[in-house]
Amino acid sequence: MFFFFADLWFENISSAMVWLKLCLLSLFAVSLAWSEDTLSSQQESTLAHTGEPSPSSTDNLSFPWSRLRLPRYIIPRHYHLLLHPNLTSLSFTGSVQIQIDVQNNTNWVVVHSKGLQISKATILDQNLVLPVLHHPSHEQIGIFSPRVLISGQKYFLYIEFAADFAEGFYGFYKSTYTTTAGETRTLASTHFEPTSARMAFPCFDEPTFKANFSVRIRRTPEYISLSNMPVVKTVELSDGLLEDHFAPSVQMSTYLVAFVVCDFKSVTAKTSSGVQVSIYAAPEKISQAYYALEVGVKMLDFYDEYFNIPYPLPKQDLIAIPDFQSGAMENWGLTTYRETSLLFDPVTSSVSHKLWVTMVIGHELAHQWFGNLVTMEWWNDIWLNEGFARYMEYISVEATYPEFKEYLLNTCFAAVGLDSLNSSRPISSPAENPTQIEEMFDTVSYDKGACVLHMLRHFLTDNVFQTGIVRYLRKYSYRNAQNQDLWDSLTTTCSDEDFIAGNHCYSRGQATKNYLFAGEHLNLTAMMNTWTLQKGVPLVTVTRKGSRLLLRQDRFLRTVMPSDPEWPALQQGYLWHIPLTYKTDASGAVHRHLMMSQTDSIHIGEEVSWVKVNTDMTGYYVVHYADGGWDTITKLLRENHTALSYKDRTHLIHNAIQLVSAGHLPLNQALDLLGYFPRETHTVPLLQGLNYLEAIYHMIEKRDEIAYILQFFRAVIDEQTWSDSGSVSERRLRSEVLSLACHLDDPRCVERARQHFRDWLQSNKTLNLPTDVATTVYSVGAREDDGWASLLDTYKTSLSEAQKDNILFALTCSRDTNKLQRLLELGLEGDVIRSQDLSHVVMFVARNPQGHHLAWDFVKKNWDHLVQKFQLGSPCIRNILISTTGQFSSPKELTEVKLFFESIKEQASQLRATQIALDNLKKNVRWVQRNLGVLRSFLTLVSIPMKNRNCNGVRKYV
Repeated sequence: MFFFFADLWFENISSAMVWLKLCLLSLFAVSLAWSEDTLSSQQESTLAHTGEPSPSSTDNLSFPWSRLRLPRYIIPRHYHLLLHPNLTSLSFTGSVQIQIDVQNNTNWVVVHSKGLQISKATILDQNLVLPVLHHPSHEQIGIFSPRVLISGQKYFLYIEFAADFAEGFYGFYKSTYTTTAGETRTLASTHFEPTSARMAFPCFDEPTFKANFSVRIRRTPEYISLSNMPVVKTVELSDGLLEDHFAPSVQMSTYLVAFVVCDFKSVTAKTSSGVQVSIYAAPEKISQAYYALEVGVKMLDFYDEYFNIPYPLPKQDLIAIPDFQSGAMENWGLTTYRETSLLFDPVTSSVSHKLWVTMVIGHELAHQWFGNLVTMEWWNDIWLNEGFARYMEYISVEATYPEFKEYLLNTCFAAVGLDSLNSSRPISSPAENPTQIEEMFDTVSYDKGACVLHMLRHFLTDNVFQTGIVRYLRKYSYRNAQNQDLWDSLTTTCSDEDFIAGNHCYSRGQATKNYLFAGEHLNLTAMMNTWTLQKGVPLVTVTRKGSRLLLRQDRFLRTVMPSDPEWPALQQGYLWHIPLTYKTDASGAVHRHLMMSQTDSIHIGEEVSWVKVNTDMTGYYVVHYADGGWDTITKLLRENHTALSYKDRTHLIHNAIQLVSAGHLPLNQALDLLGYFPRETHTVPLLQGLNYLEAIYHMIEKRDEIAYILQFFRAVIDEQTWSDSGSVSERRLRSEVLSLACHLDDPRCVERARQHFRDWLQSNKTLNLPTDVATTVYSVGAREDDGWASLLDTYKTSLSEAQKDNILFALTCSRDTNKLQRLLELGLEGDVIRSQDLSHVVMFVARNPQGHHLAWDFVKKNWDHLVQKFQLGSPCIRNILISTTGQFSSPKELTEVKLFFESIKEQASQLRATQIALDNLKKNVRWVQRNLGVLRSFLTLVSIPMKNRNCNGVRKYV
């Protein structure tokens, strides 16, 4: 197939004639050059994406490559990149010189380029300006050299280019902020992951093409420039510009390259090993950067020791970008953040916000090893980056800020929620085009990845796990890795030196001695393939038969019931190697068993009265206690709930509610389980039960029946103070409980919040509200017209992003649909409410019972605008679709959503998010059909008054 191609440039007529002669001679060589991944002309035609706009071509040349991935035999080694961003014209010019190694004879170099105007391309030892062909649908350009590039030789490809700053949040894009004097200031920043470096400069934009980068940036004197490495010198140019020269980088993938031009200020400190850590922020917000500086230094020191591999760069900058779609990005040496993810204002930021900042920094700095030092080979294994970083958040925070100890349970619960839908995917999944790759950044990669690693750590023991990942990092430093490389690193019995050298000395007999499951037949690759190469989460059904536990594993599904005709087909072929753990009343020990078949059994003894499987939820599986097993658990909780750890109690609550959703457990039995709650004293199970009960009532929108929640948790509500006193867990519980109580119109809560709001207004908004209850106070104040308008005015001028986040949520709690509609419109306009926050506004409005259909109608009406703003496969689009449809629970609403997805079929067919949304909605419909009557009957029969439950109140939250 022949395609049209872009303009040709020649330095002179003689060069043109040489090119024309050589072109004819080299056409045959061109067709033979692609010896790796060689395609016949018929295959080329098939792979050319019929129906897309034809790539540029002439009668003599066609675009030489039809695959999305670049050919493998031209390898970039070093980029010399010069950029000149103009913050007045909102455009940039640049040039890149790429040192390439050629491994097969060829006339063509194919690289990525998207939205760039290529003005010149040449090979430096050739006195020719070379023709450039464009393939827009593949985001590639082909550069033709009339002289064959010889295998084994080194060449320097030189390209000049220009572009406007990108619209949105990818590539090289514009951001702005407003000073207290009302002046709007502009900066330019980058976000390249996963496939947007090609929007800033022509490059080999795939993770395996690691190279060094030497960056130069031109700027005017009022700005500074930042990149991955430190500035080694600044040159003053004749036109008054300054040119910053950065030190050459270590070898890294293109998606980790970063540069920023801004007028920010910074605060700086050093780690114990001498690495300079700097926090950059807008000048009037730099006072909010000191906590992040403390965390950054602590985290780098921790990771240096934990991984036993020194951080390899001389500096680590962390910068708060005013316009930023995701939470943060791990660019090596220059991590970029949303302002809410980096800045902490002691006056307006809550303890939950402080924890958030700590976790995000822990995540991004973990990436400096997992992702940057060792990078997944392709995006199908992005979990090797994101799953590890998510898991290391918890390990690092527990080590450096033990008072902030966060619990992995909620992360695993979120993973199970998605993974129990048929629309889920395996952790390691195919992903080829940019939309598919974008969709890989999801709950499966992050949360399930972290939970599977947590299970693996407990399976191997802490020491074996840590030693194995250090081996993995050492062997694959500055390289790329796959799943198998990780399993080999964890199971080898080689010395570090032998392993890194590639020697094979694994012995199953030796390795078995390292594991807690010693004596069982172990094949870690086979075991972990069942968790990473197939989708879903297992359901382990436990049945007590005398002295034995009978076990059965099935695929856990919440969208299809065992009675449905499609059930057998959806179960076929699923089998996991499950590292089971359990405890009994007969022993305080944790017992272990590796379940590798669909049915199994364990001897526990006649004397055992209760068994709790999946101790502390260290395993990624749901447990169902059949034949009266749940009655035994419920009795235990009512009589002696502290016989089980708080993690086990939380796990039981989660499993019971999930089993109701899947049709394995009656709703009234799950609610019976919660009957012990007046005796519960730990934050984690309390909040878990509270959130599930709220979700149940929220779905059916029976406001009069919500009184049950208020009375059920009356003692907990009444013990809360409207202050910032207490431990971290006490403060977090206070924030959640009072927020829910006021949301459910508890009279005492609402009146107290109103009084705080009146006091705040009367102080001309100078009163410092307790940070842990500020959102609740604002939310109640926003119910009145004057309060809503006053909060919107404060939102426009506040320098605290934490306060703005609290206010924005409060504004969406209004029960006035006109106000909710206005917020959606302000988010779409992008001035008062930044575009980066639009997806949050849509989600918040959708959660409001008055805003369910308002938010959905907004999405349908503005779908094209939303896709243009956020990109089709982005997390923002995914969250918008799932959050707006997730509130629906009627067959009529299901039909309406299906019709809309049908109307955008071309886009919807590319998205897994549309299938997830439909699965969620179907689950909700079935839940209401199956449980609404049961719920009403239960509430009629249940004895509500707390005084009849012999509850003395909650005295302490651990």
